[in-house]
Amino acid sequence: MALLERRCSERERTDDTETLSCTIEAAQTLHSYTEYIIRIQRGPDPKECWQIVKRYSDFDTLNTILQVSGVAPTLPPKRLIGKLDREFVSQRQRGLQAYLDTLLAQPCLACCENVRRFLDPTSYPDSYTELALQQVSMFFRSEPRWEVLEPLKDIGWRIRKRFFLLRPKDQPKARLLLSWAEVGPDSYLSQKDLQAALKLLPNISHPHLQPIVLAEAGEKSALLVQPFNETGALRDLLCKSRPGEPYLRSCRRKGPGLPLSQLQSFGCQILEALNFLHECGFPYGHLHSGNVLVQGKTCRLTGLENSILGLPPLYRAELASHRRLAAMEVGDVFAFGLLLFELAYGRPPDTIPVETFEPSIPPLVASVLQSILSADAVRSCLPTVPMLLDSPLFHGVPLPRSEKPHLKMTSRLKESLRGLQESTEQRLRRDNREIQQFRRLARAQSLHGSEEERRKRKTLARKKSRQSLNEDPESPLANGATDSTLSSPTTTPSTPTPTGSAPPPPPPLLSPSPTAIATNDSGPARGALLSSIRNFQKGILRSAAVDNPDCDTEGTITRERKKLPMSNYTM
Repeated sequence: MALLERRCSERERTDDTETLSCTIEAAQTLHSYTEYIIRIQRGPDPKECWQIVKRYSDFDTLNTILQVSGVAPTLPPKRLIGKLDREFVSQRQRGLQAYLDTLLAQPCLACCENVRRFLDPTSYPDSYTELALQQVSMFFRSEPRWEVLEPLKDIGWRIRKRFFLLRPKDQPKARLLLSWAEVGPDSYLSQKDLQAALKLLPNISHPHLQPIVLAEAGEKSALLVQPFNETGALRDLLCKSRPGEPYLRSCRRKGPGLPLSQLQSFGCQILEALNFLHECGFPYGHLHSGNVLVQGKTCRLTGLENSILGLPPLYRAELASHRRLAAMEVGDVFAFGLLLFELAYGRPPDTIPVETFEPSIPPLVASVLQSILSADAVRSCLPTVPMLLDSPLFHGVPLPRSEKPHLKMTSRLKESLRGLQESTEQRLRRDNREIQQFRRLARAQSLHGSEEERRKRKTLARKKSRQSLNEDPESPLANGATDSTLSSPTTTPSTPTPTGSAPPPPPPLLSPSPTAIATNDSGPARGALLSSIRNFQKGILRSAAVDNPDCDTEGTITRERKKLPMSNYTM
């Protein structure tokens, strides 16, 4: 196994569970076809983005592959004549945008290898089936007792994990399942600890855990051999599909949920297996309907190697979106709630958290689902596995008789697994903080650019302006000046220049009529008038000739006459 996967060490470890968002930014028409420029963003960070160029034929090829799922969205129709018209290209662009949005909103399609390679060809350039087959063949050169029969294509949702049908050469009718996987982004174990942890897996014994025949570690990958289950997993039971069929066929749900008695029995067995792993300090975190194998009335968990290899769980996007779900044991309880919903309704929930539950399920099931999947439970605290076992739904459920559980590990390995779990939880919390930060930023930007927020900012600016006027009565605005008067030069009466002759008469100062004031109540004229009144000085007034019978022939007031009262010069 020393030669296994040198190319894996050179490839960047991409988290295949991170959400992708797409935006068709433009369409460019060439000679006989149209190309669409698509902007792809991974996760919440806008900087994690790139551009791809696709034609309509590329969308059509992808849509043909996804038709096997039965839930693929509808692609915009084709057109033979006039397909380069500007209006038609714009309409098709909107249709392709809606197609991508619907595609990425469905988890079973968003994690599909064909979809990921369509949107991110750089991170998924190789055929992992050929790569895995090459590495497995190299390993079995030193193990002549095994024989690889055929690859099982696309039976799981993981892109970097491949399955093969295997048989021992001394037992031609026996069938075993070989799985090969690369290490994931949460791989924090050293090579020595990784080998020790994988060597531990064949020694685990529990009635509700799938036994492992062989586990070997390479430099950046691992392979496991376990018995092939002819009846399949819970997902095959719910979807009425056969084991070994492509994963996309399980996206189409055909039947209702399980009966209450079967739901209680399977749920209790799953909780017993989780409780055993939690008590032994073994991290799991990969519970879903595809990892629960069914054998008659007994079910067994599989996928114990996923956490050791650092592979992200199926529901990691939901776990990263809620701060209370960062702990691995809490994540197992949350995944059990999703699985219980699937067993009760025959399908996964449409939205997470789940606010309302249909009355068709028993009240005991609805009560447990409410305690795990409701918004209040996700924000506050989820029940533990022992609490669920003591709940009225699972308390006293008879279990089939089986052997005694056994799991023994060294203190060094237990400490290494504890460090692996803590590092995985830290990355999950860090992603949660980043998601919350970008959510607040996006919410602030959206709110800041809205029309209502603009009106609020204008109103707030006016209030602050009035408050500043009340605090500073000497400011021009506090004395009655408007913005127009502050921006335009203030007009003041000029001071007459004294000469040898009599000074010219000042203009008559008449009180403005109420009609004029009402007419110019708001405008530059009123501002200029108020400014003139404010800057008026009585000391600049002098005696002058007026048209009055009391004046002499030269136009000056006689000395015998009294001067006019100052009230005639004021307003």
